[in-house]
Amino acid sequence: MNKEEQVMTELWELFNKKMWLDGYKLKNRLKGYNPSEVHCIEFIEENEDSNVTKLAESFYMTRSAISKLTKKLIEKGLIESYQKPENKKEIYFKLTKQGHGVYEVHEELHKEYQERDKAVFEQITEEQYNSMLCFTEKFNKHLDSEIKKLDVDVTSGWRDNL
Repeated sequence: MNKEEQVMTELWELFNKKMWLDGYKLKNRLKGYNPSEVHCIEFIEENEDSNVTKLAESFYMTRSAISKLTKKLIEKGLIESYQKPENKKEIYFKLTKQGHGVYEVHEELHKEYQERDKAVFEQITEEQYNSMLCFTEKFNKHLDSEIKKLDVDVTSGWRDNL
């Protein structure tokens, strides 16, 4: 295995372990809500005038999938839709009181994850952080460029293009 493959394998394993561990805690603390629902709630809270298009672009999901997800969140009483007086065409979302409760629990979990992982991050030097950030920024730009070459609408969902 060359260094490139080793780095990508290690990143993949790191990502999967973190997602499993975080997901395990999320399932126990937010029973009845799946990660997509919780992260949709987070996005809506943290991004003003969230709509289907913004959510689809952010999650690399189809607009149809986001529409189903937001409908489910509305039915569960976690979000509500609204329109602006000057734009009756566009539909936006905001959290309900119940949705804010889910958001708060999720934020508490983020703090717990940070505390759990603090021992590792305290050992990282500024130079190491800068190197990692440089790598991830370069790789993200590269992948953005490759996506752009495909000339596909990212809101069609990356899985739809496989």
